[in-house]
Amino acid sequence: MTVLKVLVVDDSALFRTLLSNVLRGIPGCEVVGTASSGQNALQKIIELQPDLVTLDMEMPEMDGMGVLQELKRRRVHCKVIIVSRFTSAGAQITTDALLQGAFDFILKPSSKDPSANRAELQNALSEKIDALRENTVDVQSSPPAPTPKRIKTESPRGRTTKYEAVIIGCSTGGPDALGQVVPYLDPEFPVPVVIVQHMPEGFTGSLAKRLDEASEISVVEATDGLVLKKGVAVVARGGRHLKLERRGANQVVARLTDDGHEHNCRPAVDYTLRSAVEVFDGQLLTVIMTGMGRDGTEGCRLVREQGGEVIAQDAEGCVVFGMPKSVINAGQADKVVPLPQIAVTINAIVCNTK
Repeated sequence: MTVLKVLVVDDSALFRTLLSNVLRGIPGCEVVGTASSGQNALQKIIELQPDLVTLDMEMPEMDGMGVLQELKRRRVHCKVIIVSRFTSAGAQITTDALLQGAFDFILKPSSKDPSANRAELQNALSEKIDALRENTVDVQSSPPAPTPKRIKTESPRGRTTKYEAVIIGCSTGGPDALGQVVPYLDPEFPVPVVIVQHMPEGFTGSLAKRLDEASEISVVEATDGLVLKKGVAVVARGGRHLKLERRGANQVVARLTDDGHEHNCRPAVDYTLRSAVEVFDGQLLTVIMTGMGRDGTEGCRLVREQGGEVIAQDAEGCVVFGMPKSVINAGQADKVVPLPQIAVTINAIVCNTK
């Protein structure tokens, strides 16, 4: 097992110690240093060249967002896991960090029991580090994705194809990937878009807000009973499953449920796709992007059996290649597309643009 070099950044000495001790207990992790401020973190990142940085967002002088922006400006490549407080302000900051390219995030534990806090951190960090390792193996071992064929259309621009909705599923790395897709959808997009991003409760509203600000189509967080409309993207609410139901002859509504987790997730892509296939009679374009695990694979099979189409993101641009890789390996991807071409491909299929 390759040793993963980790730098711990937090302005709390107590939390730096806790994080460092937890990381030392994860096989294959070596804590190469700690930093108590953003400026100190930048110096140590350059000096120690860690593979992974755990980054507190709330620090004096230079905060975590400043560190991320400076790393991007300097073109320094290392994975960053955000350590966030579960507050509305913390959710927005965390979402912004993910849109800036942070690998993923964990929540600071808040129990009064030190043992419970340590166990919560251990579980959360182990999962993220497994995802990071999975991505390294997948990208190194995967052959280059085939170059997508140019889609030729004879219909005039703006004329709707057979598809009645677009469903996008993603997990780790999803916010950044969505930020490179949703803002580039055609401003006259002729069908509804549904986005299922694995995120806990309290964070998807911030994601919808930022995507809406950056996009020409509208982006909203799902609410129970919300009517799907053309040119509006609906983000599944964190902590709830999103089920689609037909109401009358011409309306489809979102239903939020507390049904059991699938693939250890709620919301889950497969859950939404099962209802979407039924509601739209399979006339769906489904896009599976970066994320750990295989959520979405079974749903994509149902989509294609009913005449729909599936796009999978290729390996190179994925933060974690698990979800699209599973779809591809199961033979359920009609097209394997690099991230910068996904919006173009969606527009070509749904809006008949070239």
